[in-house]
Amino acid sequence: MTETVLQGPLEDRHRALGASFAEFGGWLMPVSYAGTVAEHNATRTTVGLFDVSHLGKALVRGPGAAAYVNSALTNDLTRIGPGKAQYTLCCNESGGVIDDLIAYYVADDEIFLVPNAANTAAVVAELQRHAPPGLTITDEHRSYAVLAVQGPKAADVLGALGLPTEMDYMGYADAEYAGVPVRVCRTGYTGEHGYELLPEWDRAGVVWDALLEQVRAEGGEPAGLGARDTLRTEMGYPLHGHELSLDISPVQARAGWAVGWKKEAFWGRDALLAEKQAGPRRTLRGLKALGRGVLRADLTVLAPGDQPGGVPVGVTTSGTFSPTLKVGIALALLDTAAGIADGQTVIVDVRGRPLECQVVAPPFVPARTR
Repeated sequence: MTETVLQGPLEDRHRALGASFAEFGGWLMPVSYAGTVAEHNATRTTVGLFDVSHLGKALVRGPGAAAYVNSALTNDLTRIGPGKAQYTLCCNESGGVIDDLIAYYVADDEIFLVPNAANTAAVVAELQRHAPPGLTITDEHRSYAVLAVQGPKAADVLGALGLPTEMDYMGYADAEYAGVPVRVCRTGYTGEHGYELLPEWDRAGVVWDALLEQVRAEGGEPAGLGARDTLRTEMGYPLHGHELSLDISPVQARAGWAVGWKKEAFWGRDALLAEKQAGPRRTLRGLKALGRGVLRADLTVLAPGDQPGGVPVGVTTSGTFSPTLKVGIALALLDTAAGIADGQTVIVDVRGRPLECQVVAPPFVPARTR
């Protein structure tokens, strides 16, 4: 762990529930309560409640805030308006990804951002460095908690508490529960119908307690970041530092759908356009184990060839056991020049043991976000 590990607003509640903890982006967060597989399955079949308050928060405010953010981040904010949110990327001039984040369009003069925990300071610093006069960019990390209610029963949980549920996917509404202001957005990181709630940091416990009671009434469970990772891997969702990084561009990560290619300006535009036109040297793919074995990150992927054991063609970026499919799965960057097609069999070197895997296009299980 880092020398100074930060704590979220609900740590006492997680300890009372018997959670195990680990550091995520400099924050001590719950990994699991009753077991990752049980929490994963509860989210897929009923509903799971996640505390992801370690996620960053930042506010861009002032005349032209939306226009400025649109000129900086990759996605096209003009496609949405107030009451909508958008997945987007903050890139450097070489096309590397500083972070991926959610942008909430509050008004033309106010954009609220939710970056990853470890990258919040970097995103805020870049936005501040390039900001025109009259705009303020502030780090709001400890202003709001983030609670995720995910699964088929998610709408029932929120509805029982009088919170809004009828927004379109990526839409949000500002509401209140027991006197606590809460922003409720139809977003998530699990592939399930779900919501992310942003209550005030200091009063998040009131909202957590009510949600937990209702989640359990619906047959669901509190879920830790272990289940969040297995759920997102099944969906093929990228995790910064694994599928996206300063060395892995949106083009390589197949995240070009989050780039406004027709925009006149955004950070990294020229480099990304050039890479898109030339074709990426490697591309993110899915791998499904054909035998017994658990895949992890940073494993060598090989294809049949002249060399004994095969020819290296890539590396895994994330890997886990899929509780839904009951097989090992992974995401991997494969060399474009190798010409590996979906359905083809490759070999993953799992600590010296060859494991046959089938190349597939993520997601590994169908998304039910909408």
